[in-house]
Amino acid sequence: MTGAKKILNVGMIGSGFMGRCHANAFRSYGGLFGSPVTIRLHTLADIDQAQADKNARELGFEHATGDWRAVVEDPEIDIVSITAPNALHEEIALAAIEKGKVVYCEKPLSTTSSSAEKMMLAAEEAGVSTLVGFNFLRNPLIAVCREMIASGELGEIVSFRGRHAENYMCNPDLPHSFRTSTAGGGAVADIGSHIISMARYLLGDITEVSSVNRTVCQSRPLRPDSSERAPVEVDDLGHALVKFSSGVVGSLEANWMATGRTMDLSFEITGTKGALAFSQERMNELHIWEAGKSPGFDGFKKIEAGPDHFPYGHFCPAAGHHLGFNDLKVIEVAQLIDMMLEGEKNFTDFREGYRVQCTVDAIHRSASSGSWEKVSGL
Repeated sequence: MTGAKKILNVGMIGSGFMGRCHANAFRSYGGLFGSPVTIRLHTLADIDQAQADKNARELGFEHATGDWRAVVEDPEIDIVSITAPNALHEEIALAAIEKGKVVYCEKPLSTTSSSAEKMMLAAEEAGVSTLVGFNFLRNPLIAVCREMIASGELGEIVSFRGRHAENYMCNPDLPHSFRTSTAGGGAVADIGSHIISMARYLLGDITEVSSVNRTVCQSRPLRPDSSERAPVEVDDLGHALVKFSSGVVGSLEANWMATGRTMDLSFEITGTKGALAFSQERMNELHIWEAGKSPGFDGFKKIEAGPDHFPYGHFCPAAGHHLGFNDLKVIEVAQLIDMMLEGEKNFTDFREGYRVQCTVDAIHRSASSGSWEKVSGL
């Protein structure tokens, strides 16, 4: 049919929290961004056939399988979306890369920098497009921050204070999962990767770290309602002093036992002429301090997200009506499709995922050694 849109077939592996976010983003993309392509939710792979059948129906996939290899080996599938547990990312991604698929992988890219490096090198050697799901970078107000820093509007940047704190692991009787084993990597890898990626996106390479990590819950039940407990193998929180290649100094915190906090991905950036403050808990607001105000009128001012902050206008024509978490994933998918169509790299490709993992590894090394540690892989 003349003028028909190109169809891009998506195969997704995993259907938990982030799998549902990916499926929603792929479904929503075309109607919001006026895409020149049609997204087809082709096949969902899950832990077994029964789960795959059930979740494929719920999420709108045409086919279902209990074997993830069927997704990467299907010649019809163009994009492999990986939302499986962290320890499975490497095997799935390498298989998809070998078949020439575009790979869209949730963060963190893997559980160690050596594993992430294998994935990065394989993708670059094969020439396939990759994207890692650091969706909080897609907030239009984060682009405003980056532009203000790059333009010199804040003067010389002197310090950064970043935090990702949530409370979803506060209950000591919450059972073990992949998150509490080395397969998940702990709080620094799981949510710390988000604030690390944010710091790198805004201010460049982190070159050295000095950190302290702590495991608060020493044991957890093996299963729900089980009295048998096993040791926790990973950190519940971590604090790191950091040095950037630019000379900026600062701190990072990752904490999944932050009582009272639900989504405190936040930062404050201080420059000689201005400052920025942001929290994902109020993700449609950016607070800006500028020098030169009259006495009595000094202080941070609030900027609200609106159509002037691309691509907010794709979702709503009026400022102050607010984007949400899932909208950031839609923006991420739009960037993935643009990357495929235009052949340009995205900042959060597998190489950036590898560099974030190198920073995570350096934080762990420093917590063990008690010394400053260099970040490799830059």
